[in-house]
Amino acid sequence: MTNWEWSEFGRRLGQGSGIAELMTNLGEALASGGDVKMLGGGQPAHIPEVEAVWERRWRELDEAGELRKVLGSYEAPAGGLPFRTALAAMLRREFGWQVGPENVAVTAGGQTAFFFLFNSLAGKMPDGRQKKVLLPLVPEYIGYSDQSVGGQLFKVFRPHIEKTGPHEFKYSIDFDALEVDEEIAAICVSRPTNPSGNLLLDEEIARLRELARENGIPLIIDNAYGAPFPNIIFGEATPVWDEDLIVTMSLSKLGLPGTRTGIVVAHPDIARALSEMTGVVGLANGNLGQAIVSPLLENGELLRLSNEVMKPFYQEKSRQALAWVEKFFPEEMSYYVHRSEGALFLWFWFEDLPISSKELYERCKKRGALVVPGEYFFFGEEEDWPHGRECIRVTFTMDAEVVKEGLRIIAEEAIGAYQS
Repeated sequence: MTNWEWSEFGRRLGQGSGIAELMTNLGEALASGGDVKMLGGGQPAHIPEVEAVWERRWRELDEAGELRKVLGSYEAPAGGLPFRTALAAMLRREFGWQVGPENVAVTAGGQTAFFFLFNSLAGKMPDGRQKKVLLPLVPEYIGYSDQSVGGQLFKVFRPHIEKTGPHEFKYSIDFDALEVDEEIAAICVSRPTNPSGNLLLDEEIARLRELARENGIPLIIDNAYGAPFPNIIFGEATPVWDEDLIVTMSLSKLGLPGTRTGIVVAHPDIARALSEMTGVVGLANGNLGQAIVSPLLENGELLRLSNEVMKPFYQEKSRQALAWVEKFFPEEMSYYVHRSEGALFLWFWFEDLPISSKELYERCKKRGALVVPGEYFFFGEEEDWPHGRECIRVTFTMDAEVVKEGLRIIAEEAIGAYQS
């Protein structure tokens, strides 16, 4: 084989990452068809009522003769104008956001949107400075961690931890510790938060907006699980936007992850720059997801599905999973589950766990239960924090028996770890 040397880009993005390992495990588990309790991915559930809508829309596209264009033609790099127009109209109508299609950019999934945003706003600047993205509360989304094309991209802050019940806790932003200096290019949060299911309060969002405004930087809000769709939120959260905010959305958690359709709502200059990047990196975006949901944005059906079908479905899945946790985990164990306020996960904290969460992951994996070790979600830390090795993320979206048996295995392995 010819010798070659990886560039810094190749080494950082092509030589192993937490998100790549997660998605590989997810894909292999789903493809194997074996007895694997896949509790480690972000795979949305297959909800019959929702999937019936996707199937209906496919037939409608076919009967209208639109599939030929959808599958056989390129759209503009910014995304299809009918889709962007329909989305902007819905945001104006339902939430009062002053946006038009020029404020909307489509990307090949939300992951791509953040790759573009983070590396455009932060990193090495033309004058040699190194800018960073501030994450005011870690743990944060695993997919952010390895996106830098060069250098450390994040400045992170640990949350305030409150034990809110015998086996429940909640994170909140520690505003007393939060600092924004000249090296910060943007502030970013997910709402609700992946991995913990934490829901930042409207008051917390308002304080972050003020911090960003005072420092002349954007606040990025990742709404992959949030409002307006799929609105997998179990509390109160007001959707907000102005030209100082960058709000991202996705069709994935609606049940369309295979369409790879991410959405960015931002100042027209930012939306235009993102579309230029799409043209360079991928020429254009997939058309199918946009074609499926465009009329559902216009007639209100997408919001109805989100509010009346998906939200109660996942809320019940969360309640049932927590009931099994209470059944399988002994009362005297020092375990805590983050208050389930949204998204698709339970976030476990095993206080003073005598092994690392990676070791707990390996033990569960040997028994056919896949979870995600917590270490991956505490990137950007300058100092070691034991809390990061005491947590795991578990998804509750799979079939009930899979979730139940997976939680039973996790409980047995956690009990064994403490006893050993």
